[in-house]
Amino acid sequence: MTGGRLAGKVAVVVGAGQTPGATIGNGRATALLFAREDAQVLLVDRDEASATETQRLILDEGGQAEVHRADIATDDGPAAVVAAALDAFGRIDVLHNNVGIGAGDGPPHHLTDEAFDRILDVNLRATWRVCREAVPTLRKARGAIVNVSSLAAIASAGNLTAYKISKAGVNALTQNLALTNAKHGVRANAIMPGFIDTPMAVDAPARALGVERADYAGRRADHVPLGRQGTAWDVAHAALFLASDEARFVTGVVLAVDGGQSALVG
Repeated sequence: MTGGRLAGKVAVVVGAGQTPGATIGNGRATALLFAREDAQVLLVDRDEASATETQRLILDEGGQAEVHRADIATDDGPAAVVAAALDAFGRIDVLHNNVGIGAGDGPPHHLTDEAFDRILDVNLRATWRVCREAVPTLRKARGAIVNVSSLAAIASAGNLTAYKISKAGVNALTQNLALTNAKHGVRANAIMPGFIDTPMAVDAPARALGVERADYAGRRADHVPLGRQGTAWDVAHAALFLASDEARFVTGVVLAVDGGQSALVG
């Protein structure tokens, strides 16, 4: 495989597995697309079996991928991710952070310290620490960081207080990464997905609410100006552009991939 948009590059995809469901998740779709565009991919996830399934899909298509099991919220997780990439491929050109949890979230007056701390630890603190560990080798490669945020960072997020705060933090982190690393040739951008039809966003809450998946998906689609939810491939293609040399003059951008929802917010 030669000649793809990421040919000759090594990409680390954090969150390359997915929860079970009827569709594909953002991390798995991005890892597959990066491999199809000839990147060597390190698949990072705390669920090793799910990351291994992503690897199988890549290998079946003739791509190159290795699996690294890690919980990036642990003290040694971020450094181990970078070490694993360097051990497997010798460099990092692209760091893609696709992590996000919301379990236990709620309105400010009901949110517990434990839930708040856990959500911030995973969604923001761990993302920052992986970026921090990767910056030295990314500077050598004049590479790119692509962080996955959420439309919740700027729009109403219902009762997702900690999730909203954490993703707003990811936006700010990304902009600071862009400004402090620009002179070293490292670009940093973020993607803000809106309503995307993934297992985590649709299957899991539908089960929790005891409603049919199709009904829950339909409710979400009703809020999108384009009249439908996006797919994980929409997020993956945005990530591919931002990771590729086509975006060589793009840094510090927070890109909404939301079917027009952010235009409604203003």
